Amino acid sequence: MGNCCDMFVQQKNTNLRLRLPAVAFVWEIAMIILFGVFIRYNEEADTHWVEFKKVHNITSDSENDFYFRYPSFQDVHVMIFVGFGFLMTFLKRYSFGAVGFNFLVAAFGIQWALLMQGWFHSLDYTDGKIKIGVENLINADFCVAGCLIAYGAVLGKVSPVQLLLMTLFGVTLFAVEEYIILNLIHAKDAGGSMVIHTFGGYYGLSVSWVLYRPNLDQSKRLQCSAYHSDVFAMVGTLFLWMFWPSFNSAITDHGDGQHRAAINTYLALASTVLTTFAMSSLFEKKGKLDMVHIQNSTLAGGVAVGTAAEFMLTPYGSLIVGFCCGILSTLGYIFITPFIERKLRIQDTCGIHNLHAMPGVIGGIVGAITAAAASKEVYGEEGLINTFDFVGPFKDRTPRIQGGYQAAGLCVAIAFGVGGGILVGMILKLPIWGDPADENCFNDEIYWEVPEDEESIPPVLEYNNHIMNKHQGMSASNFSVEQS
Repeated sequence: MGNCCDMFVQQKNTNLRLRLPAVAFVWEIAMIILFGVFIRYNEEADTHWVEFKKVHNITSDSENDFYFRYPSFQDVHVMIFVGFGFLMTFLKRYSFGAVGFNFLVAAFGIQWALLMQGWFHSLDYTDGKIKIGVENLINADFCVAGCLIAYGAVLGKVSPVQLLLMTLFGVTLFAVEEYIILNLIHAKDAGGSMVIHTFGGYYGLSVSWVLYRPNLDQSKRLQCSAYHSDVFAMVGTLFLWMFWPSFNSAITDHGDGQHRAAINTYLALASTVLTTFAMSSLFEKKGKLDMVHIQNSTLAGGVAVGTAAEFMLTPYGSLIVGFCCGILSTLGYIFITPFIERKLRIQDTCGIHNLHAMPGVIGGIVGAITAAAASKEVYGEEGLINTFDFVGPFKDRTPRIQGGYQAAGLCVAIAFGVGGGILVGMILKLPIWGDPADENCFNDEIYWEVPEDEESIPPVLEYNNHIMNKHQGMSASNFSVEQS
């Protein structure tokens, strides 16, 4: 039996050695070529900034967008690479894959996202170049967030090559649905409840549905956590929880919009924590807490408040959103996740349906209602125009009509997530990508060099040697005394 396992691991390592380097090298070379052809610095990152300042009567370098956006970019960047990575380390034998493949996916995704989003949003038609600055870096991280959410649904069940393919198509779909929702429909979605979380959640769930494994019980022994793995996952939770106000406010308008988005997110998250603790204790045996709920459901309020983050949601409204999401997300882990696996054949490893998909839908609905209820009495005439960008071709749009378009944006996000996920899942199902067998899912040994467990290493006999030396020394001393 041991020989068979060793042969299987060697075969998988050979597949990885053949496939991953080829894909990674080819795609990185393609990125270099495409960046060389299309990507340039924008006016605020270019050396012509000095001339730009003079033309636009800018008196100080501190007015460069870098100084406004970079602190938020840092926070979002930490969320992507540390928060999402460590949140997925809860599996006791898949921590390398959780953090390492998160690193791989994000690093590839941000490059492809700068190109895809650039072609839609930052293309300078005078020279055919994409002009990027710090805000483009934030948007690329947002795009990657949608793919990392989807990764959570298939965590431990796919190969790194499948993850790269999933990211390639996911970024492409994201860029298209983002352009439709934000530019064509002109819906507002500062924190990405619709564009990021709803899309990413249903994209991952649909891929998982297509890749359903009827014999996944063969890996059930590894589909659980250990004490130390849950602690590491909680580190990811805390990073995400602390920096989520930056995530929802990073690309909002300077001034009151950004300020309001941070406050609304801060309050919604705080409300979700208390509600999650209460619900977890209420439904668990003997009133104990379940670490799965604490790691995930405590973040649901940040997801759901994203669309309406910069609206006049009011502080108590933010608490209500967080309260509702804490209840729904916790109940999702207790009742809905087992149901969708048993009835709908969706194996959701990280429970992204409860943390991202459902709260994302709630966020879209809250955004639509809040937009439709907006009035000049609450926002002021200039504030209403500024908050919803009722300018240019949208200057005649009313709040009630805006609410309808917000709802339409939510439908677009769901449609792209489900439809795109099914299509990409069918591609990933082709038996050429080196995915693990059912009995070897959730196991780092298939794709990583894993050190031996400390328990399996024979103890070093230094202490015994010291004792022996001590006894020998005592014997020698005794011998000397006797001699004397």
